[in-house]
Amino acid sequence: MKSYRDLNIYNDAFEMAIKTHHLSFKMPKYELYELGSQIRRSAQSVRSNIIEGYGRKIYKNEFIKFLTYAYSYCLETQSHIEMMDVLYNLDEDKVFFKKYDDLGKQIFAFIEYVRKNWKTNQ
Repeated sequence: MKSYRDLNIYNDAFEMAIKTHHLSFKMPKYELYELGSQIRRSAQSVRSNIIEGYGRKIYKNEFIKFLTYAYSYCLETQSHIEMMDVLYNLDEDKVFFKKYDDLGKQIFAFIEYVRKNWKTNQ
């Protein structure tokens, strides 16, 4: 693994952040700076924390900490999607919720992998 770009969880998080960004603009205009802004930031934070954790990968516990943050932002994004579904019933909401659920499972599995198998000097 030469880069965080080699991680499937990063690539999936990047793809979902882009799609979520576009989805957020399907809500009413008055939501752009409320729920829309929150969901865009939380989706972006999933991938950002994967990157930041990777940057600290020589410190196993730091890597795990940032992967855990990514997982929690994934859950936060799901919560915003759930709110969007209740308020605006957008067609894509259920698909997005499922994709974030799958991404969360992948992140959690990677956390467990790192916890059990990651070798560092620290």
